[in-house]
Amino acid sequence: MSTVIIDKQTVHYEVLGRGRPVLFLHGWVGSYRCWVPAMQAISTYYRSYAIDLWGFGGSARDPTRYLITNQKDLIFHFMNEMDIQKTALIGHGLGAILSLMFTVDHPEMVDRIMAVSLSLENALINPLLFRSSPEELAEWLLGDTFEAEAVRKEALKADQNAVLRALDNLRSVDLSELMSQCKKPCLLVNGINDPSITKPIEEKNIRYPHHFHHILFNQSGHFPMIDQHGKFNRLMFDFLYLESGKNPSELQLKDEWKRRLR
Repeated sequence: MSTVIIDKQTVHYEVLGRGRPVLFLHGWVGSYRCWVPAMQAISTYYRSYAIDLWGFGGSARDPTRYLITNQKDLIFHFMNEMDIQKTALIGHGLGAILSLMFTVDHPEMVDRIMAVSLSLENALINPLLFRSSPEELAEWLLGDTFEAEAVRKEALKADQNAVLRALDNLRSVDLSELMSQCKKPCLLVNGINDPSITKPIEEKNIRYPHHFHHILFNQSGHFPMIDQHGKFNRLMFDFLYLESGKNPSELQLKDEWKRRLR
C-alpha cells in the first residue's frame, strides 16, 4: 500500500511496472482495486498508477473535498507529486468524466484518454443512478464473479457522502459539451448491458468529435474491464501502443471484438 500526502491529507495509490505513465481513475462504485488486472496486463511496458479519489478506498475522508472539481484537482496534485509530466488517462464512470474534465483544463499533461462506461449524453443516464445508496449501486452495477466480489469489498469502503456528492455534481455536467471541448484522442468503451444507461447505446445516432472512437462490448455491463477482462486488456494495450496523437479509429480490429463495425 502506497500513500502520498496532498494538502495535508492522505491519498492512497498503487503503482506497478515500468515505462511510459498511465493513470487509472475508478468510478462511482470503486477504488484502485478494479484496475489491478489491467495494470498487471501492461506492467511490462508501462508504469501504471491507480489512485483512490477523496473519500474512496484508502484515501482521506473529508467532505470539503468531495466536489467533482476537487476530485479533478487531485489528479493535478498527484501528477505533480509523482513528477508525471504527461500521461495517458484511463477512467471508469466518474473517472471517465474526470479524465475529460482534467484534459480540458490541462491538455499539455494528457496524451490520450480511454473513457469507460461513460454515458454519451445526459439524457441517457438511468435516474436510478442518482437515487441509489453505495451498497445498492454495488449490487446493481457489479456482477457476481470472483473478480467482481473483490471490487465490491473495496467499493463499500467509500464514504457514502463522497459517492452521493459526485452523483449530485453529475447533474451539472454537460457530457456532450465536455466531449466537444476535449481535443485529445479518446477511445470510448461501453458495455451494451450497462444498466446505468437507459437505452441501448448502440441505437443512438451520436456524432462524436473526429478524434473520438467508440467500441461496444456486447457481453459486458458497467464493468467491461471485469466482465471481459481479456478482451478489454488487449484493446487497452492496442490503444496505448498507438503513436501519440493518432486517431484511435485506426486501431486494428480483433475478430473477437469486431461486432461493433460490421
